[in-house]
Amino acid sequence: MSGKETTDLMQVFRQDVQSMHAYAIQDSTGMVKLDAMENPFGLPLDLQEKLGQRLGALALNRYPDGRVNDLRAALAAHVGLPEGFELMLGNGSDELISLLAIACDVPPSAANGFKPAVVLAPVPGFVMYAMSAQLQGLAFHGVPLTPEFELDGPAMLAAIAEHRPAIVYLAYPNNPTANLWDEAVMAQIIQAQGEQGGLVVLDEAYQPFASRTYLDRIRAQPQAHAHVLLMRTLSKFGLAGVRLGYMMGPKALIAEIDKVRPPYNISVLNYECALFALENSEVFSAQALELRAQRATIFEALQSLPGVTPFQSEANMILTRVPDAKKAFDGLKARGVLIKNVSKMHPLLHNCIRITVGTSEENAKMLTALKASL
Repeated sequence: MSGKETTDLMQVFRQDVQSMHAYAIQDSTGMVKLDAMENPFGLPLDLQEKLGQRLGALALNRYPDGRVNDLRAALAAHVGLPEGFELMLGNGSDELISLLAIACDVPPSAANGFKPAVVLAPVPGFVMYAMSAQLQGLAFHGVPLTPEFELDGPAMLAAIAEHRPAIVYLAYPNNPTANLWDEAVMAQIIQAQGEQGGLVVLDEAYQPFASRTYLDRIRAQPQAHAHVLLMRTLSKFGLAGVRLGYMMGPKALIAEIDKVRPPYNISVLNYECALFALENSEVFSAQALELRAQRATIFEALQSLPGVTPFQSEANMILTRVPDAKKAFDGLKARGVLIKNVSKMHPLLHNCIRITVGTSEENAKMLTALKASL
């Protein structure tokens, strides 16, 4: 194909898509991989054998069947689904975020001032909130956190009043800052968003490592949260490779979003792996407990390093400010340890790196490499 033909074909692609970059995955071959908030523990050998037998017996020649409803029921029991709530599944939380953007993309009209629907979230935060909005043609408005990475309550309330967003995302804990928000401030934001007729989506992807969940508050005050959806994922539970997220909320809201879900979006392999994991949840709970203990050990070690400031974490990662983020990242990588340099994501993250909590051996290697890289 000639250069001219290629240029001519580019006109079929949206201009904003052409200016974007595809999501990049760092090459981790031969590295200690601490860049993607994955559970570092694999399945015990006896569970590997049992899971292999179950997967091998699946009817891969058939579309997914009613067994997916068994998974929905198992997840509902696992989380203690509130009365009147429903639960839907996604191919990872990323798909659920995309489905929300599709379902809430109300066209500009006189009723909304001929403006696109709005997604609003604190920043820095999970990049997919803004990306899904952009790809669907919604407007995204980010409200900066405070310098201490807390919610700026007055700024959030002002943004809700000004933009009247269809969706407000609140990650709890947040990525990449790894902290839990003040629940009193969250309650104000949730109330204001409900009063202006919009949804709140609470993203509890890192809940296995957190000291509390907002679901308790929803159970206690269901009427105040009739406009609230809550997402979780099995990625941080220990199944990042399975790609399974789930969202719960009032039945009427879930029913509307479920209408734009692609058929058979959860494969037989996905749901059987997830069911198997829930049946053996004590194994994954023990892994989460170990990672929380390792997090405390890493935090204490990072505090002792000159010029290094780790931030308190409720997730399986620690945001850390170093004298030179690029130098630290390059030095760690040269020594076989892969972390995430988030210093360019937002001005508040100046010279910050994000370190995933690994096994005790991986964490020791990371700390040795970091000391040598400073």
